[in-house]
Amino acid sequence: MKNLLLLIALLNFNYAFSQVINEKEVKTDINEVTVFLDGAQITRKQSVSLKNGETILKFTNLSPFIDARSVQVKALGEVTVMSVNHQQNFLDKLEKPQELIELESKLKNIDNKIGLENAHLAILKEELSFLRDNRVIGGRNEEVSVNTLREAATFYGSKLSALILKEIEIDKALLELNRERQEIENQIRTMTSKKEFPSGEILVKVNTKKDSNATFEISYIVSNAGWFPSYDIRAKNVNEPIEVIYKANVRQDTKVDWKNVTLKFSSSEPNVSGVAPELKPYLLNYNIQPPTYHRQVNRVSGTVFDSNRNPLPGASVVVSGTTIGAATDINGNYSLTIPANATSLMYSFIGYQTKTLPISNQIMNVALEEDMVALDEVVVIGYGRGEKGVAQSLEGRIAGVSVNDNNIRIRGLSNALETAQVENQTTVDFEISIPFTVNSDNKSYTVDMAVYELPAFYKYLSVPKIDRGAFLIANIVDWEKYSLLEGEANVFFEDTYVGKTILDVRYSTDTLQISLGRDKGISVNREKTKDLTSRRFIGSKKEEVRNWKTTVRNNKGQKINMVVYEQVPVSTNAEIEVNVQKNSDGKHNPENGEIKWEFTLEPSETKEFEIQYTVRFPRSRILNVE
Repeated sequence: MKNLLLLIALLNFNYAFSQVINEKEVKTDINEVTVFLDGAQITRKQSVSLKNGETILKFTNLSPFIDARSVQVKALGEVTVMSVNHQQNFLDKLEKPQELIELESKLKNIDNKIGLENAHLAILKEELSFLRDNRVIGGRNEEVSVNTLREAATFYGSKLSALILKEIEIDKALLELNRERQEIENQIRTMTSKKEFPSGEILVKVNTKKDSNATFEISYIVSNAGWFPSYDIRAKNVNEPIEVIYKANVRQDTKVDWKNVTLKFSSSEPNVSGVAPELKPYLLNYNIQPPTYHRQVNRVSGTVFDSNRNPLPGASVVVSGTTIGAATDINGNYSLTIPANATSLMYSFIGYQTKTLPISNQIMNVALEEDMVALDEVVVIGYGRGEKGVAQSLEGRIAGVSVNDNNIRIRGLSNALETAQVENQTTVDFEISIPFTVNSDNKSYTVDMAVYELPAFYKYLSVPKIDRGAFLIANIVDWEKYSLLEGEANVFFEDTYVGKTILDVRYSTDTLQISLGRDKGISVNREKTKDLTSRRFIGSKKEEVRNWKTTVRNNKGQKINMVVYEQVPVSTNAEIEVNVQKNSDGKHNPENGEIKWEFTLEPSETKEFEIQYTVRFPRSRILNVE
């Protein structure tokens, strides 16, 4: 009986031993990074030697911000991927950059110095208090000699002076130490957030029938990274092509540096804006006011804070529904040019709840609330070679596994990765030809992706009813082939920086118009001609006459092409008659009342344009005519 029990125990031990699966830690380098407008896809490749049987490969030192559902694994070789899991290792923290370690060491030394100075200051205050409390010499009925009084006064004065001077010296030292401490804290804040994050890990269970080597490629999407486009637009004069420098502004704080990687980008003013104004239809009816043109907010700046009013450097500020964005600087400040018809801004930062706020003012300070982000299940595609029977044996035995020939898909609760789409956006990929490094320091890196020399024809545009400035517009045809996205642009004209504008391709047709800002060499004036403006009664009708004169002068030394827009009211009531008496041969659009003049101006030439219209309506009614 004892021998039987011993045999059973031995068999159980051998069975349990045979069930032990080898575990192997794999360290990889980042090979490719595809940066999206929000987030980035990381690709790592590594060759691994495997023993016969099952092995769990642990890919370590990964970003803590992996979207677990986006993990994909490809295995090339005589190996079958059994399962994939994502986890976070709270014991092995990610290694800090050396620069960050040095800054934290400096901060600790300064804190020690501040503590020591505060201790000296406390002792000094005690001495001052003791000295002031013992100013009385002798008793109440005791006479004090002049020499004693003189010696006491000398001692008290010199001691008090020394203590006060020492107090001033300590206060000055504390002020300097606190200033230095603030600078180091600001520098640390640009490199990392306050939280300590665990390292990410991906566990891949594989099976091989013999000792062999296999190459694994793992890819996943991480948050806390992204890019937005911006441009430098240069025009030397109106006779040469326009130069557009297409730039990517990339930043990342994934806690893992991207060292010498193949980098891809994908997308799915001065204080006066350079965006040209647009007319609204002038609809004329009773109790309807003429259109008003309030200056919309065309530039927003402010500060992004956390809930404790600490600035958040590296926070993302994006015009909702566009790719126009900016990142906050070291002090949490941002500044952003706003395109026409924009209504809201979206503020986001890793670990904080995203806020979308209406554009209500030129100054918008925003506080973000912390958010605890939970990781969901993993979505994995495993590619392996082996007998078809092995693949089929996985299907049905492991939850969420589907098999198609040698392709094995392991999915979580969601069948597809959640993606954010932006309307009117063209997907474009740019691959940087040389290896590039982007450190995980929250700093913005600018990469010149392409330089285009675009043939353009130039026209000046003016809408003097709204703005008496003349805006230089570059008109570009066949712009679609350049894969441009909307974004801020720095404008340089005649080798001079003239401000910022918006390169907005969302509403462009066959011709892309780029506003190059105001040109003060063109003067435009609009005034009402009072002697031609009248009001009179004709029978049962009331008639009002309006006359406007626009004067344009070319003060430049070269001929220019120009277009000027004016408007007359449009009647929406049969009782109201609008007749255009004069429009200086302008093109009149009766549907919206727009009048357009296209012309050329020689140097120092002046042209005048007039519009005159009459409005008739019943004399018993009141009509507001501009």
